[in-house]
Amino acid sequence: MWLRLRQIAGVAAQLKPVEEDLVDVLGIAVCYRDPHIDYFGLENALFPIGNQLLEVVAPIQENTAGGRYIERRGGDGGYMVITQCDDHGPRRKRVENLGIRIVHDTKSDQFINMQLHPRDTGGTFFEIDQQMGESALNRDGPWHPAGPDWRAGQRLDRVRGIKAAEVQCDHPEDVARRWSEVAE
Repeated sequence: MWLRLRQIAGVAAQLKPVEEDLVDVLGIAVCYRDPHIDYFGLENALFPIGNQLLEVVAPIQENTAGGRYIERRGGDGGYMVITQCDDHGPRRKRVENLGIRIVHDTKSDQFINMQLHPRDTGGTFFEIDQQMGESALNRDGPWHPAGPDWRAGQRLDRVRGIKAAEVQCDHPEDVARRWSEVAE
């Protein structure tokens, strides 16, 4: 069983200025905008960085989880660490055995998603997903949240991958232990 960092999501009060900065500084391009994310009161843009994704979300209505998070932390910042696994069943069982609440989950013949409650994991949203279907386990394989052809947006001139995610929290050792329990 493996788990890898596939996507990082940040949250911003306004999408457009952050999007413009990312394009200018990192030389990356938007590969997808999820037309269904408005369900959460958000808009977004996804950018390929190598075979991983950087997503920025921004609230488009009042009283969203993203908007409340911006208020709590006093500004824009990291929002989600999204991982890809090769076998979702044991991951879900582990989460349930640890008593971690699932905030949102979906399952289709192509994709399984599980967002864990940040109060149970610490730090921020920790998400474990599995892509299904042909080439799903390839490092450059399909990734449902990034749309039908995320590779069309790849720009490799300045950046080629995401090495790590640093989670801001009050008790980093406790959060590291908890995330290790989940990821085991």
